[in-house]
This record gives sequence, C-alpha cells and structure tokens, in this order.
Amino acid sequence: MTREQAQELLNKYQLGNCTPEEQQMLDNWYLHEADKQPVAEGPADPLMEEELMWNRIVDEIPETAKIRYFKKWYSIASAAAILVFVSFGAYLFIKKRQAPAQLVHQSNPKNDILPGGNKAILTLANGKQITLTGARNGTLAVQGAVVINKTADGRIVYDSSEKSRSDEAELNTYNTMTTPRGGQYWVVLPDGSRVLLNAASSLTYPTTFSGTERKVELTGEAYFEVAHNAAKPFRVYSKSQIVEVLGTHFNINTYDDEPAIKTTLLEGKVKVTSTAKNQTRILQPGQQAFLNALAFNVSDVDVDEATAWKNGLFVFESNDIQQIMRMVSRWYDVDVAYTGNLPSDKFSGSVSRFSNVSEVLNTLQLTRKVHFKVSGKKISVSE
Repeated sequence: MTREQAQELLNKYQLGNCTPEEQQMLDNWYLHEADKQPVAEGPADPLMEEELMWNRIVDEIPETAKIRYFKKWYSIASAAAILVFVSFGAYLFIKKRQAPAQLVHQSNPKNDILPGGNKAILTLANGKQITLTGARNGTLAVQGAVVINKTADGRIVYDSSEKSRSDEAELNTYNTMTTPRGGQYWVVLPDGSRVLLNAASSLTYPTTFSGTERKVELTGEAYFEVAHNAAKPFRVYSKSQIVEVLGTHFNINTYDDEPAIKTTLLEGKVKVTSTAKNQTRILQPGQQAFLNALAFNVSDVDVDEATAWKNGLFVFESNDIQQIMRMVSRWYDVDVAYTGNLPSDKFSGSVSRFSNVSEVLNTLQLTRKVHFKVSGKKISVSE
C-alpha cells in the first residue's frame, strides 16, 4: 500500500465507509502510534492531536511500501466490534491535559471486567422465556401465523403474514424483549421498524400491529428506526411521556436512575407528550426533549453524543463522575460505591464500549481528578 492509498483509506474512515478488514488495520495503526505518544505531550485539543497522529502514520509509510493486511481471525461478532473506533485515542480531557495518575492495574488479566454484548431474554405471550445469547439462528417460535426468527447478525425478526394481521386471536399477543446489565439487542418489529435496546432495558410490543396505532412500551433506553406509515402512528409509551411518530429515527433515555427523560431526534419529526403535565413538544432533527418533575424543555444537542452508545462508544460531554459511572455500571454489570468527597469537575472525552473496564477507568484516571479500586464486580470511586 502506498502513502496515497493510505490517505484514501483514512478518507474512507472519516466517511464511515471502511470494511472490517480496513478498520482493523486502521485501529492497529492508531494504537501503535498512540503507544509511542506520551500523554503529557502534544496539543491540548484532542481533535488536533488525532489529526497530527494520522499525519505521522501516513508520513511514515514509504511511497512504494506494502502493508500486509491482518488475517481474518475474527468472527462475525468480533468483526462488528472492531468497526468501533476511539475517536480521541483513548484519552480523556478536562480543561487541560495533566500528567497521568496511578492507573488501575489488574494483577491477573482474567480478573478484568469484560464489556457487555448481545444479551437478551425474549418473553413470549404465554410466559415462555427464550435466552437469546446462546439461541441458534433460525426460527425461535411460532405464534399463530407470526414466525420469530434469529438472524445470523444477531437480530430478532418478526415475519408477519397478511393472514396474521386479520387473525383476531393474535391481536392481543404481546412479547417483551429484556436486556440485562451488560447487554444490548436489536429487534425488528412486525412493521419493519428496528429497535436497539441498551443495557438494563425492556420493550413490550404486539406480534401484530392492529388497530389505528403501533404501540410499544419502553423502560430503560432504546434507539428507534421507525418504518413510515402515515395511516398508523407509532407511539412509544414510557414513564411520564408518550412519543408519537409516523416514521423517523430517534433515541429515548428513560432510565429510572437518571434525573430526566431525554428524547433525541435524528431524522423526521417527533411529538413528545408529558402525561403528568398534559403538555406537548414538537422536536425537529438535532433537538432533544428534557422532561422531569420540574421542567419540560426542548434544546439543540449533539445527536452523535446522545446516540454514541449504539455505535459502540462512551462519549462524555461535560458529564459528572456519577453520570459516567451509571453508564459504566449498566454496561459492565458492576456495582459502584463512592468514598469521601467526589470531584466536582466535568469530564469530556471518548472511549470504546468494547474495551475492558480497566481501560475506561484508566482513561478517567489520566485526569488526576478521580481514582478507582476494583474488587470483583464492585468499583469504588474516590477523589
């Protein structure tokens, strides 16, 4: 591969068009260069640092050099995982760069806490539960004329025939998809809408959308890609609010341990109704509704930050340590305890959700504002 070809590959990365093999090579290039770059050096702007590192990578490639592609040792699942790229080079920034603090060291790598993955339980209308993590691909269940399949890429798909849509016996049949802490899962609903559930979440939905609406119920967090149907609105019911769309992409964060419900719109138009306040807000793309007992507001936000989790990233943007550790607790299935005073600082940065927990904690500790102690499945946090 020549230097020109390497630059073209970086351009493909920026456009999100890399193949898994190309992304694997880019990841290894970047991590190799990051290992050579001391944390205390370089510009304070992470985006500038990233650009300089990529420029160094390209400059190091001779004009006629050849770079050997890595073997396809990974499975389909791990190939999906390596598509995730750490945009800031696994560094965290807070106001200005600081010298690294004592990092979290694992005496035995086997004791490190692994990231979450595709884990969920499907509960059928008759109460039968199917653990999807180890389930074979293909047909999982048949409910009337509705066939539930697990695809090779790890999704649950409902195949609803015309007969099933007119079968009165199936109209009130509801299933529930539940993810544990440390799990996420895609489900393709009977109308073709796609939903990705985040960790510690659940979605209840009918096996056939009948009547005048498409109604689902959500706890936790989910990203929706709703199939357009002007004659039948899609409504998401959660605590304190109803989100209504005709066909669009949006994210809802309605965790009980978060201070507010956040609904973020990526495409189309969304109507958010507060059931407690009896008020409605209309969202445009790039906006987020913030709802709690005190406020019901709409503001412009960075949608990439709000939906980073679905792309395999933790993205922190002026988050306090408790907000961050709630994300960590849900994704790594760990308990968190706090000792002494907590830092009042706000943290900003990015790190892969496919990293072990030690990498996330080490990245945070580089700020010298917070420290961690890991014991089994418990993380202690101190200033």
